[in-house]
Amino acid sequence: MEDIANLINGFARFQQRYFEESPQLYSDLQEGQHPSTLLIGCCDSRVDPALLLDCDPGDIFTVRNIANLVPPSSGMGPQAVLAAVQYAVQVLQVDRIIILGHASCGGIRALMQAEPNQGDIAEDDHVRRWMDVAWPARELVMKSPSLHTEQERLHACEQASILISLKNLEKMACVKERLDNGSLTLHGWYFDLHTGSLLAYSDRADAFLPLFCPIGS
Repeated sequence: MEDIANLINGFARFQQRYFEESPQLYSDLQEGQHPSTLLIGCCDSRVDPALLLDCDPGDIFTVRNIANLVPPSSGMGPQAVLAAVQYAVQVLQVDRIIILGHASCGGIRALMQAEPNQGDIAEDDHVRRWMDVAWPARELVMKSPSLHTEQERLHACEQASILISLKNLEKMACVKERLDNGSLTLHGWYFDLHTGSLLAYSDRADAFLPLFCPIGS
């Protein structure tokens, strides 16, 4: 019951902040939302995008799923993420899409520990089936001769899966159209919750480079 009470008390603080102290924000939001950013993040309770980026309501249109994945747009696979992307790109007309991955991702760990025989996946193993979206990242990491430890491979797969999702985004017709006319940009970010740093993928360097370094570095 204490956990429920904490949630209710949290809503009370939210109500005071946005409906008593700053009522204009939600007064404006009643007319509709106009976020400039679509952020695709992980369900992990430690990496809430609005908290990490200190956003107010209405700032970011957020999609969260296990391991912050975007499935291929071809075929009849999972549609919820693709539908949200289409809505954000065509209706909300967001300026950018950010895929926010993170360290110690449980979904990526499950992927790295999975057996390669996909035919044996249990029908009710929804996590394993969903993580197949990132299977190419696992294969890439497992073939790398420069990765020697389990932790190195896990870290590399967390970042490689972001690039897989970016490639899947680029192949969506609505995304490609706006990329081609220069009205949309794509970004791959990685939050290292061990150090408190934020990295962004650089196409020129073909690597994740610091946006914000650890405190004290």
